[in-house]
Amino acid sequence: MSDNNVDLQVLRHSTSHIMAQAVQNLFPQAKLAIGPAIENGFYYDFDIDGHTLTHEDLEKIEAEMKKLVKQDLRFEKYVIPDVEKQIEEFKSQGEIYKAELLEEHRNDNPTLYLTKDRDGNVLFNDLCAGPHLENTRKIKAFKLLKVAGAYWRGDEKNKMLQRIYATAFLNKEDLDAYLNFMEEAARRDHRKLSNQLDLFSIRDEVGAGLVLWHPNLAIVREEIENYWRKEHRRRGYVIVNTPHIAKSNLWDISGHSSHYRENMYTFMDEGQEYVLKPMNCPFHILIYQSNRYSYRSLPLRMAELGTVYRRERSGVLGGLTRVTGFTQDDAHIFCTPDQLVDEINAIIDFVDYTLSLFDMKFEVELSTRPEDYVGKIENWNRAEAGLKEALEKRGLNYDINEGDGAFYGPKIDFKLKDALGRTWQCATIQLDFNLPERFDIKYQDKDGTLKTPVMLHRVIFGSMERFMGILIEHYAGAFPTWLAPAQVQIVPIADRHVEFAKEIQKRFIALDIRANLDDRSESMNYKIREALQDKKVPYVLVVGDKEMENATLSVRARGRGNIGVYGVDEFISALENEIKTKGKEIVTQKDV
Repeated sequence: MSDNNVDLQVLRHSTSHIMAQAVQNLFPQAKLAIGPAIENGFYYDFDIDGHTLTHEDLEKIEAEMKKLVKQDLRFEKYVIPDVEKQIEEFKSQGEIYKAELLEEHRNDNPTLYLTKDRDGNVLFNDLCAGPHLENTRKIKAFKLLKVAGAYWRGDEKNKMLQRIYATAFLNKEDLDAYLNFMEEAARRDHRKLSNQLDLFSIRDEVGAGLVLWHPNLAIVREEIENYWRKEHRRRGYVIVNTPHIAKSNLWDISGHSSHYRENMYTFMDEGQEYVLKPMNCPFHILIYQSNRYSYRSLPLRMAELGTVYRRERSGVLGGLTRVTGFTQDDAHIFCTPDQLVDEINAIIDFVDYTLSLFDMKFEVELSTRPEDYVGKIENWNRAEAGLKEALEKRGLNYDINEGDGAFYGPKIDFKLKDALGRTWQCATIQLDFNLPERFDIKYQDKDGTLKTPVMLHRVIFGSMERFMGILIEHYAGAFPTWLAPAQVQIVPIADRHVEFAKEIQKRFIALDIRANLDDRSESMNYKIREALQDKKVPYVLVVGDKEMENATLSVRARGRGNIGVYGVDEFISALENEIKTKGKEIVTQKDV
């Protein structure tokens, strides 16, 4: 088999066995748990009594792996002839995790994979279904990445194990490219950039997954929300606001109590159970119920920036992209069946237009009926057919994700691509025939009969928290001018220029341009470098004697350097145009 024909998953799983063998060579007390291949690499979980793995240990393990690979070891499948005997052998060796797994799979024709030297001696074995490489000759490029904690079987009640994450590729060039990618991703990590740019914090005093928005990121959010409100009204939506809590009876009607209860926060008040809302949809249905509608008044498009709360295990929370309290840019559309396809296409237009503002492309996925669905099977079939028709009418390519729909309806998911080509789940359209029936909402049709409307659940950003985390990494913290917390920074060269700089700042502020003044007694070059590189301000305006005399500004642009001398009015006009067009037109380079 040539290198090009080696399956990456098989390569990585085989390399994980070599890593486990190396760990046990260096730490004989280490007990093995599981070591699967995953996207972009593999991991292995270990129980190493009395030792916590360090970065230095990873280097030693990697060196030991290289020694093993050079020995041209063979991987050999071995069908376990006597499961009970093998379980007892594992237990006698202290391999309690392997014994537990073998007990679980005793009726699945379990196998070991043996690692043998050239003389046929067994050096290592692991309980594994395979497949594996024939030998270690194909293992040429790998890297151990980090150590993390992991509960056995993901259960917090079980022992915490040590997980080594690693990766392997067919050749060194591919490995180096991936490591460079990971280095760039680490540089863009929104949690790291938050500390540098003072964007947000999550404090123990408040609670895991609950975000404190600092002024800088709150500005970015405000600008996006302003766009959101304006664009929704332009597209025929009405904007509403609903409470953060409701009696549990509401969630009984909606079905959340029976299908989503483990993710809901509840509390008692005067003998009545209340729920911190995990969704906005039941409230919007109640607003619909407060009026009578005919087919002429539909579609009704109702939108809300609604904050919801969902219980998550603390181990899965991280930064802005996985939180317990978050604001959805939520909307629900009530329409007739014959309006359905057009409404879905209008939402796709909205998603496409919005993501293009941030230079993002997207992929599409259709998720179908899950096992724990509610409602009638014929409604589910109609819903899935309606979503497919809309996608195909538009000519969009899409993948099918079987069984991953919401319990109340199938959905279209939009996975956006950021500047590094990573995909993120954000926008979604969920088609729902069930909630309208559960709440018994109606509209009067052309023939005078009362009929149940179709309901579409829809978000564009997904949640403000998650989208903001993605956006920080997409831009590496360097927000475009229309979003930037500070759009310009004014730097007077000497004390005698400060008053002029203050007058310029006042003009900007009066025009709703976010302008900071840096009159510290630091060097001019330091202040320029700090503003453009560290704080990522789009424009730095230097003012000195010539600028005061001529009412001009010497302009430095982030990433472009010195772009020339502008008249004050000239620069303001160019900057306002850049902000208005959301970066489609930028302040241009002048002769310098």
